Amino acid sequence: MNLSMCSVSPQGRSIFSTFNSCRKGTNPKRRNFLSRFNKHLVQLYLARQSIMGSLALEEGLVYPDVRRDEFVMDNYHGMLVPDPYRWMEDPDAKEVKDFVEKQVQLTQSYLQNCETREKLRKQITTLLDHPRYDCPYRRGNKCFYFFNTGLQAQSVLYVQDSLEAEAEVLVDPNTLSEDGTISLNTYAISEDAEFLAVGLSSSGSDWVNIKVIRIADKKTEPDSLSWVKFSSITWSHDSKGFFYSRYPAPKEGELDAGTETNINLNHQLFYHFLGTEQSEDILCWKDPEHPKWTVRARVTEDGKYLLIIITEGCDPVNRLYYCDLAGLPQGLEAFKGKEELLPFHKLIDNFEAKYDLVANDDTIFTFRTNKKAPRYKLVRVDLRQPEFWSDVVAESDRDVLDSVAAVNDNQLLVCYLNDVKHILQVRDLGSGKWLHDLPIDIGSVYQISGRRKYKELFIGFTSFLTPSIIYRCNLDAEKPNLVVFRETIVPGFDRNFFEAKQVFVPSKDGTQIPMFIVCKKNTILDGSHPTLLYGYGGFNISITPYFSASRIVLLRHLGAVFAVANIRGGGEYGEEWHQAGILSNKQNCFDDFISAAEFLVSEGYTQPKKLSIEGGSNGGLLVAACMNQRPDLFGCVLAHVGVMDMLRFHKFTIGHAWTTDFGCSEKEEEFHWLIKYSPLHNVKRPWEEPGGHSVQYPATMLLTADHDDRVVPLHSLKFLATMQYILCKSVPHSPQTNPIIGRIDTKAGHGAGRPTQKVIDESADKWAFMAKVVEASWID
Repeated sequence: MNLSMCSVSPQGRSIFSTFNSCRKGTNPKRRNFLSRFNKHLVQLYLARQSIMGSLALEEGLVYPDVRRDEFVMDNYHGMLVPDPYRWMEDPDAKEVKDFVEKQVQLTQSYLQNCETREKLRKQITTLLDHPRYDCPYRRGNKCFYFFNTGLQAQSVLYVQDSLEAEAEVLVDPNTLSEDGTISLNTYAISEDAEFLAVGLSSSGSDWVNIKVIRIADKKTEPDSLSWVKFSSITWSHDSKGFFYSRYPAPKEGELDAGTETNINLNHQLFYHFLGTEQSEDILCWKDPEHPKWTVRARVTEDGKYLLIIITEGCDPVNRLYYCDLAGLPQGLEAFKGKEELLPFHKLIDNFEAKYDLVANDDTIFTFRTNKKAPRYKLVRVDLRQPEFWSDVVAESDRDVLDSVAAVNDNQLLVCYLNDVKHILQVRDLGSGKWLHDLPIDIGSVYQISGRRKYKELFIGFTSFLTPSIIYRCNLDAEKPNLVVFRETIVPGFDRNFFEAKQVFVPSKDGTQIPMFIVCKKNTILDGSHPTLLYGYGGFNISITPYFSASRIVLLRHLGAVFAVANIRGGGEYGEEWHQAGILSNKQNCFDDFISAAEFLVSEGYTQPKKLSIEGGSNGGLLVAACMNQRPDLFGCVLAHVGVMDMLRFHKFTIGHAWTTDFGCSEKEEEFHWLIKYSPLHNVKRPWEEPGGHSVQYPATMLLTADHDDRVVPLHSLKFLATMQYILCKSVPHSPQTNPIIGRIDTKAGHGAGRPTQKVIDESADKWAFMAKVVEASWID
């Protein structure tokens, strides 16, 4: 036994000397000595093991042994595909829980050796500790807004009689749980501002429980609605109740809401009368022949019509049905206790385009649509003549009509997306004619609060270097302008030390990809800077400029560069941009992102060993696939709640809705798209590839959470086990020394509703990991 790595005390050295002189003896004194020697030997051995354990964490992690079932295979259209970790798909299995526990211990042991971790936690906490407001909005004769003092776990909903009146707490989610993991997921206030219906989520799950609060005395009513998911809440204007969507209740004991993987089918629309049991709710709409359809409802601002928006997946298309509430002879009461559904008229009965309600004047409706307009336009139809549609605002030659709000009686606030930056216009509702521009800085409009009955509106604005500004605008003025109503001030943050710019990067096929780059002013492009590249690229979602306190800490204290690549698959340039990055075109997303990374290296911002990439959900898939395809290009990968098993994602919770972006392995052509980039099925040993003898996978942290019932944790768990096995455990003396770990959170979900402390802890952990593996030094 080699003890040369252990420090031996003088007493130990003396014992060794005595041992050498009497080890062959047999008398009692000698046996007593040998007994004492053995005790010291054990102590020395344990000391050595402790030291070697620490060295193992520094020089190469010892990954836990994980069972592989080599006999589990699926036949996809004649191709056998192994799935040795299929058993990880049962979240309640003891073996899965043991795997998670071992991975958590492994990750914590590694993070304890990340010297910047506590510094990052402290600085992120300091920078987040500032007051934050959302836009105020009106209902009835009252005003409402959300506010967070700084480090509160959840923002608090306040009510006031006017904008100048004293505000009172209406709902404080922080009082509902000790650890802040109950959040306000969705809510709606009755038209007369008498009642609030609020959907509460536990531990970040998509499931919500709806409660009702009487606003005047803040009293919680006995109403309680369960198994609600992917639902809006919209009140009938008589304030007798509201519409909401839900799934059928499972059998008792069948699942633990939030940790299950059961597929979500048969979404239905109900109406709930205040003061009644959920079992008495009116079933308004269902379609058992199409179990994958989901439905959301909206009552028009005049209260006359109920619109339902039916979707089948995540494509920007929907069916549109309406019910004439004002024309129901006996109102909704007539449907109590009956199996009869509400009488809906099918205005749009196909999935060819998207229709968003903007406004209605009795039977004349205005919609935002992408029907024959991939960058969207405004159209109008009279319900009495549904075959005749007319354009109100034509599709722009370049800009995307991102959102439209009807305000100030007969005006529209129109928000365009121009090269991933928002611009605002005021137009006439009747004619669509341009009236005014509302100049804003380069950045994003994240919230608009206004209604037709009010002349005043509020606009929330942010950018990479602007925490938040809420503007107030009086549209009755001859020339409306934006006045600062509230501005978020972050103590210690000075935007003048930083700069943000936009560049355009040619992708593999020559397509120009916009990318924002944020860094300290006068950054020298010598390739020395740790750099974080973020991307998403899917589901028609646009990633516009936004402020992040934790990323400012990276720029300030780690000297980092931050970049966002607006790759195809998103909605930055409309539906054509979206279509160019989905289904058979999904590889474009990875090519775009890789090209953005190569640009950052070639322009001298960084070098591969200092380049980190990050993405969440579809973005987690993005960075994992890019890591598989180009492991030589990155030094660190942070993959949040990623879709990693592209052959089976449609079998769990709401995964079936994503087939509109990804395709489905059950179809032969689409299987061949998916198998080419599925992260789980494309892990390789780069050192065995031609010319890759010195290449290994970048340091990797996979982040997931136990109550993520959107992208269920099994994706990250199976991918984590696969990477650790193929790259490390199955290869004697593997050259893979970069760590591969998983951060598995508890009482957290896909991201929404996460309490502030969990946000801080996760940021500190992932940035500390990144700093360690890319060798970023702390700057005071």
